Order: sequence, then C-alpha cells, then structure tokens
Amino acid sequence: MSRIAVGTPDFKRSNRAMFFGGFSCFALLYCVQPLMPLLAHEFALTPAQSSLSLSISTGTLALSLLVSSVVSDRFGRKPIMVAAMAVAALMTLACAFAHGYGQLLVLRALLGLALGGMPAIAMAYLGEEIEPASLGLSMGLYISGSAFGGMFGRLLASTLSDFLSWRVALAVIGVAGVLAAGEFWRSLPASRHFRAGAGGVKALAGGLRQHFTDAGLPWLFALAFLLMGCFVSAYNFIGFRLLGAPFGLRQSVVGAISFLYLLGIFSSVWAGKLADRLGRRGVLWLVMSVMAAGLLLTLSGSLLVIVLGMALTTFGFFASHSITSSWVGRRARPPQALASALYLFFYYLGSSVIGWLAGVLWAWGGWNGVVALLGTLLGGALLIARRLRGLAPLEPVQALAPAG
Repeated sequence: MSRIAVGTPDFKRSNRAMFFGGFSCFALLYCVQPLMPLLAHEFALTPAQSSLSLSISTGTLALSLLVSSVVSDRFGRKPIMVAAMAVAALMTLACAFAHGYGQLLVLRALLGLALGGMPAIAMAYLGEEIEPASLGLSMGLYISGSAFGGMFGRLLASTLSDFLSWRVALAVIGVAGVLAAGEFWRSLPASRHFRAGAGGVKALAGGLRQHFTDAGLPWLFALAFLLMGCFVSAYNFIGFRLLGAPFGLRQSVVGAISFLYLLGIFSSVWAGKLADRLGRRGVLWLVMSVMAAGLLLTLSGSLLVIVLGMALTTFGFFASHSITSSWVGRRARPPQALASALYLFFYYLGSSVIGWLAGVLWAWGGWNGVVALLGTLLGGALLIARRLRGLAPLEPVQALAPAG
C-alpha cells in the first residue's frame, strides 16, 4: 500500500489534523509562559519559582514520552493522540479553578503527563504514513501548527489576563484545546502502515540500544535538548525584562511579542522544503547561526533591536527544529515511535532543565546572565551541527524511508 503523497486528499487531511495537534500541544503547554510575572505577584514567588509552572509540565511530559511511545507501538497511534489532547485540555480548564500555587503545579504536572501521548507519536505517524519525498514538508506543517499554537496560547493568555484575569485566560484556552482535539479526531486518516509490536520493558530496552548506538541519533537528541532549552528560556524571561525598567510595558503589549511565532510558522515549512531539496547537513548549521545571532541582539538597550533579536531567534529555532525532527524520522529504524519519543524527551527535558537554570542566572545577572548561559549552550549546539555535516547516511531498508 502506497504512502500518503503531496496533493492527495489524505495528505491534506493528515496535515490539517497534525496542524491542530501541534497547535493544541503548544497552546496548552506554553500558555502559562507570559503569565509567570502575574503568578509571581499573586502567589509571592521569585521568577525562578514562577517558571516551575512551565518547567514541571515539560519535565513530566518528557518522562511520559517513553512510556506512551511503547504503548502506541502496541495499540496504535491515533487513539493515544486523541486521548492525550482531550485530557490535557481538561487539565487546563481545571487550572483555572486552582486554589493555590501548589494545586496549580499538580494540575500542570498532570497536563504534562497527558501530553506525552501526542508529540512523539505524531512524529512516528508521519514517518510511517507520509512518503519520504514529502516528509520534510509534512513535518514542517506540523511544526508550523506548533508555532501557531505557541503564539495563540501566549497572546490570548496575555490579553485576557491583562483585561480580565489569568484564570479566565486558562479557561478559554482549555475550551480551545477541547475543540482542537475534536477536529484532530475527525480529520486524521487511520494508520495504514502501522504494525503492532511487542511492548514492555524488554522492547523498550532493545529500542534504546538500537537508537543510542546509531552514529547520528544521539547527536540529534542533544540538539533537541539545547535548542529547545535555549528557545523556551528566552521567552520565559524576556517578559520579566520588558515589564521592568527601563521599558515598563503592559502585560498585553509584552504578550504581543508572541506574534513573532508567525515567523516560526513560515520558517518551519520553508526549512523543511529546503532540507528536502538541499539536504539537512548543509542547511541546519545556517539556521542555527541565525538563532544565535538573534539572541545576541537582545542584549541591546533598544526595544526595536530586542524585538528584531527575538524575531531572528524564533525564525532560527523553528527552522532548526523542523530539520532535526524530520532527520530523526528519516534516520530511525524500528521502533520509530521510540526514536521520536527520545528526541522529544530531550527536547522537553531541555525546556525544563535549562528553563530552570536560566531562572538561577536571571537572579544572578539579569538578562545578561541569561544570554551568557544560552549563548554558551548554542555555541555547543553549533559544534554538534558541524559534526553532523560529516555523518554518513544509512543504507535504505525495505519498507522504510531512505535514511538521512
């Protein structure tokens, strides 16, 4: 049975569903990011403590990814993804009624556990169902949905919290997540190339050996950790900088910086197409350099230059993520869902660990301390990208996409 190709009705349906899936995942997960200063004020928290509202979700999500990938290899992709989106949306609704910060953290932790059933399985689904020549475009469209969700969640949360309250903001975003889960269930074609595999600890251990002994996958996992950690940390603390002196902007104005995610919607699709045409090795380090340059620009005292810097950081991150995630999908041998889960395990672990560490650096040196940390980490990521330029492709295997 042939795989889904560009221009077919199933390609349109699958990409519409995955756009909503990426939208929901990022909107539900990151809607608290612009609310951190408000949470810090209401619950008398430090910036590092308020950042736990995001870090605890990304941490539990990272832990649940590996389990969900094994479960989906046994029981299928679509049912797990639909359930993950629905439960996460309900947890977001519940957060609007939290009585204290501790209760809010518990609900956010449960949200992260639920969302573990979405991103890695989505990558595995695309790797199994989309033809190799169209995979970069399809992955880019999925990531563009993530970018739109990240923008929508942050922008809506900032605006509603400024004029109403953060509780109303979370309730509205939770309802949007429920609607997105319904559209995902309606649109996504059933799997045609999924083959149930043996689950359990033995299968997990064998899959871990398979992927960590590969010459390229561990380096791609390291890039996921570094890139996502740096990107999330920049957005975590840019709000604290712009709300404070000398800028003193309103919450809704600071939230408007999320419009920069529109650049991510474009760059993820653009980079996916470019990588399909020119190869991932030659494109990856270029878009990562754009991200690093943008981060350095945010050291300026000019608001216009800071916004430009965040724009370049956003453009470079989503382009880099589009390339590395599709590279994992092309290179991974079975169990592919576990390879995707490992990539995203390190992706969200980076968000949690580096996001928390950046809070420590903020307390020590403000925005300059945060940029010093993130610039150092991005320098390491560029060295990894340079190493990957010499990675030898894997030999094609029957019924698998040619490896990258």
